[in-house]
Amino acid sequence: MGALRLVGWLVLAALAPGAAHLKAGWRRTGLTLLSVYAAALLGLLALWLTTDLGSLAGVLVDDTSLVLGTFAAGLLGIAWFTLIVHSFTVLRPGLLRQAEQIVTGALAGLLAVAVLTPFALVTQYAWTGRETINHIFKNPGTDPQADGDRPVPAEDPWAGRERVNILLLGGDADDHRPGVRTDSMHLASVDVKTGNTVLFSLPRNLENVRFKPGTPMAERFPDGFRLPADAAGGRSDLLNSVWEYSDAHPEIFGGKRDQGPGVLMETIGHTLGLEVDWYALVNMWGFARLIDAIGGVTITVEQDVVFGKYNEGLVKAGTRRLKGADAMWYARSRTNSDDYTRMGRQRCVISALLHQADPATVLSRFTAIAGATEDLVETDIPRDMLTHLVPLALKAQDAKATSVQFVPPLIKTYDPDWREIRKLVRKALRESTGAAPVAASATPEASSEATPEATPDATPEATSAATLAATATPSPSKTPKKTADPDESSATDLSAGCGKA
Repeated sequence: MGALRLVGWLVLAALAPGAAHLKAGWRRTGLTLLSVYAAALLGLLALWLTTDLGSLAGVLVDDTSLVLGTFAAGLLGIAWFTLIVHSFTVLRPGLLRQAEQIVTGALAGLLAVAVLTPFALVTQYAWTGRETINHIFKNPGTDPQADGDRPVPAEDPWAGRERVNILLLGGDADDHRPGVRTDSMHLASVDVKTGNTVLFSLPRNLENVRFKPGTPMAERFPDGFRLPADAAGGRSDLLNSVWEYSDAHPEIFGGKRDQGPGVLMETIGHTLGLEVDWYALVNMWGFARLIDAIGGVTITVEQDVVFGKYNEGLVKAGTRRLKGADAMWYARSRTNSDDYTRMGRQRCVISALLHQADPATVLSRFTAIAGATEDLVETDIPRDMLTHLVPLALKAQDAKATSVQFVPPLIKTYDPDWREIRKLVRKALRESTGAAPVAASATPEASSEATPEATPDATPEATSAATLAATATPSPSKTPKKTADPDESSATDLSAGCGKA
């Protein structure tokens, strides 16, 4: 056998284990290797055709699966490496001339390393992923700071719920300021059957926040969250201060510390009329590192965004791929802008990430993403729940996504109508499930919702957003604008107004 044919059989053996052994006369070994290989391929094909890919992804993030996958990939890599070496040996390279032996030996070594590399990467990814996941997510009972952890029931992980509500927070804590201010607050409500998602965005400057009746914060602030203004006239009693204030006053909770996350979840849930299941807090500047890890995000910047202490920074208008720092400044800057415009830009960044962080990008940059994520996310999502949440997240990526931003004129942040907020939430959720849109009334409704609630947070009903739009009088000096349709949904597509990236 010549050198070229030997290398050819060696390559074939890498693709079809046992081929080189058959050629060399090792029939039993060759047939056994080919049979095992064929059976494995058929098994994988059957798994691919019969298993839901989302469910498979959920299984793959299970801790046991990751451990087994790590060792299995390592053993398979060593086995394949050994197979190439042994195949080279049985093909009797010693019969070749010395120069050919050197060349074929070098090529065999390169081929052995080449077949080992994918298995080594899988081993590295599986182990890195496991370490990252276990660092971020804790199982009930494993976190000494956790209070009231709920186990995950295997028979029904959703516990009969039709929707899962996860509070997504962006915090700006740093080494120069104590506490956590949650300047970005979005509640993602996901239908567990369809994956349809509604993203409710709450402004940081929501005032007179009402706490759930019967809770320590409601007893401390029965008429709403209100503190004296500071010396400069600023306020520390807005919605973005609830976490920070709760952490700073453990005496309210009988001496229990670190109550901020639970209080904020409870408060936002009470505000929206929903039960918040879990939260995930991302440090905003850590989020910039995560964006860098995936190679940036492509965003259409509607107009120049100025930022910096002295307005020295600029994100120019146009469609471009932004690095992490620029993406965060685009999302966070309030220079020549306001909180509500900033909330819209934050939604655009979330939408861009949702659509651009595809599996291929995540896989190719896995190690960098894992490294950027490990110390940047705080959450109370149970580790065991990932097996169910990952398939749901994949389903949601291809499902209908809408958003509701509770900003003027939809609500008055300085005097919110809490019943109107809950009414809009219910309407958006009904529409998300495919139910017929519910018309927003242009006049107060003569129904039970028009009756003040018998709870500490009841307030006189303010004019609805539909009323504000319908009764707006156009300026006589300008062309009259079309008034808003009362039947128009308050929920919009998640990427609406973000331009095309």
